[in-house]
Amino acid sequence: MPRFRAALLLAAAALGACSPTFNWREVRVDPAPLRAMLPCKPDHGSRVVAMGPRRVELAVTGCDAGGATFAVLQADLGDPGAVDEALRNWNRATLANLHAPEGRSQPFLPPGATPLPSSVRVSASGQRADGTAVRGEAAYFARGSSVFQAVVYAADPKPEAVQTFFDGLKFE
Repeated sequence: MPRFRAALLLAAAALGACSPTFNWREVRVDPAPLRAMLPCKPDHGSRVVAMGPRRVELAVTGCDAGGATFAVLQADLGDPGAVDEALRNWNRATLANLHAPEGRSQPFLPPGATPLPSSVRVSASGQRADGTAVRGEAAYFARGSSVFQAVVYAADPKPEAVQTFFDGLKFE
């Protein structure tokens, strides 16, 4: 009987250890017709920010899981001709905020996005505001007059989680 009880406790402990750190779900990133895979239940918020000469509402959908922050940010510039420059500037501003001299970039175009030279995925190492090390994985893309940034920030991001996040971005 004691062995059975010990085996039962060991099995219960093993089942507890199997609880997922990342509980992936597909979410709509309102107000755009964009879908994203997030590893946790997202929070939503918005605020008015300056993007070049424009003041726009920047909407954020994101959550924290496994020691990482996952978020999708979006703003409608009202002018499709302004999006390429806005994406380049957003990329530069993010690198500056990370205190990262530059990042490694590669083309990035989720299904349904507008093809633009500034549609890229960037990897960079930098610092948080408190001085701790952080790795930023960001993608910049657009559709029509809307610009998007999808980001993962973590001290040590899990490559499979980062890839799942970016692969899950698609327009309806």
